[in-house]
Amino acid sequence: MPKFLALFVLLAMSVPFSSATNLKFSDPLISIGVVVSDLEKSLAFYTEVVGMQQTGGFEVGADFAKSSGLTDGTPLAVSVLRLEDSPGAPQWKLMTFGDKAKSQRGETIMDHTGMQYITLNVVDLTPFVNRIKQRGVKLLGETPIPLGGEGDRHFVLIQDPDGTFIELIGPMR
Repeated sequence: MPKFLALFVLLAMSVPFSSATNLKFSDPLISIGVVVSDLEKSLAFYTEVVGMQQTGGFEVGADFAKSSGLTDGTPLAVSVLRLEDSPGAPQWKLMTFGDKAKSQRGETIMDHTGMQYITLNVVDLTPFVNRIKQRGVKLLGETPIPLGGEGDRHFVLIQDPDGTFIELIGPMR
């Protein structure tokens, strides 16, 4: 290993982690894009079952989609959802390409690599479980199950229409 590279590695290892992560982003919130096969079905799931709010949306034309590397020239539509309608809430962006996207639905989280699940911590799981049951969404495993410890927290696992896992954690009041 060249001396300058060895010195660089040693210096990098001696920098505290907090200094290495002190990057300057224009917005510290992460927005997550999820490709869905049926936008209307997914919007209904995320708004009516999970309780997210649709706060916007936009379309990306074929030319920009191709020149930016997003698609092969297929236009796309994006619906923006948030847990609450505030500028500080992360965005959950549902993207559709019409019938071009294919679902990778797995039976368990370990069936595919990549982003497989989100975790939502809630004040009271009871209304979520009621909506899940009312809308015929399958509760996975033996959920809701208690997590133990303080606060009578429980764990619920469901999947969206395309197979993304949703963990809901909170007390059953």
